[in-house]
Amino acid sequence: QVQLVESGGGLVQAGGSLRLSCAASGRDFSLNVMGWYRQNPGKQREMVASITSGGSTTYADSVKGRFAISRDNAKNTVYLQMNSLKPEDTAVYYCNVRTFVPFGFWGQGTQVTVSS
Repeated sequence: QVQLVESGGGLVQAGGSLRLSCAASGRDFSLNVMGWYRQNPGKQREMVASITSGGSTTYADSVKGRFAISRDNAKNTVYLQMNSLKPEDTAVYYCNVRTFVPFGFWGQGTQVTVSS
């Protein structure tokens, strides 16, 4: 069974940092584009960052310069380092395989709450 398990979220003060991890299982995703997405209640998921198999990265303008996505293909794991966090970053964060997104396949996500 394919699973994507996010972890590392929590409560942090504005200006603080968190590192999220996404452990994938059931399939080798080393050749896939992976991404981090976030969602608040009542809103669509927003892509925060993505990374290709070769390590090329893309970021939403709102997080550029503050967040960094990375991957360890040997561990089938994707990370999101979040620095200089803002209250606006508060959301449930999900990782996913880019090609899975249109199918609506998501894990449980991990809650990130940034207090001011």
